[in-house]
Amino acid sequence: MDTTYWGRNFGVMVFKDQRTKRILWRKFVRYETLTDYQEGINWLESHDFKIEGIVCDGLRGMFKMLSMYRVQMCQYHQLWIVQRYLTRKPELPASTELLSIANLLTKADKESFIGAFEEWYERWEVFLKERTYDKRSGKSYYVHKRLRSAFLSIKRNMPYLWTWYEHIEAGIPNTNNAVEGLFTDLKTKLRNHAGLAKERRKKFIDEYFKATFK
Repeated sequence: MDTTYWGRNFGVMVFKDQRTKRILWRKFVRYETLTDYQEGINWLESHDFKIEGIVCDGLRGMFKMLSMYRVQMCQYHQLWIVQRYLTRKPELPASTELLSIANLLTKADKESFIGAFEEWYERWEVFLKERTYDKRSGKSYYVHKRLRSAFLSIKRNMPYLWTWYEHIEAGIPNTNNAVEGLFTDLKTKLRNHAGLAKERRKKFIDEYFKATFK
């Protein structure tokens, strides 16, 4: 499940089934919220769907909300988070190494990735904890804030990065690529109709889903 946007206040939330490749539920939204995702899940359950696993982007609070399901954090989204903090060409050796490890997410097995991540932390722990002091305020701050944020993001999401691996019999994808590919195709087709008013855009999107997944 995922959401894509056109501008800041118009998007579409989509639940796609991995096995049948069909769109199960969708909703036009102003922005991504846990309430909307919960609405979609409630709809599936009320229509007798069995949810064997959920792949998502890790919106804040989502893992807690979905704690009764097998939840897989999209590995590409995790990589994107790391790249956002470190850039794609970081200058610090510690950042370069962490980015290289993050790039292994979709290629390595769970044990190899966690091993590399833990070795990185042992090597750079002191560096990661370096602080500087502001003489005027008397407060201290971490020197490498963005590196810490990238590290903590992986650490915090680690329990949800390998659900597909731990339950391989369920056939849970490790990424949201199937939905992202759908969004890319939809946006490409919409670009050929630039200037559509919001209501006409909604109608176009509805017709796209009907035609693609009939």
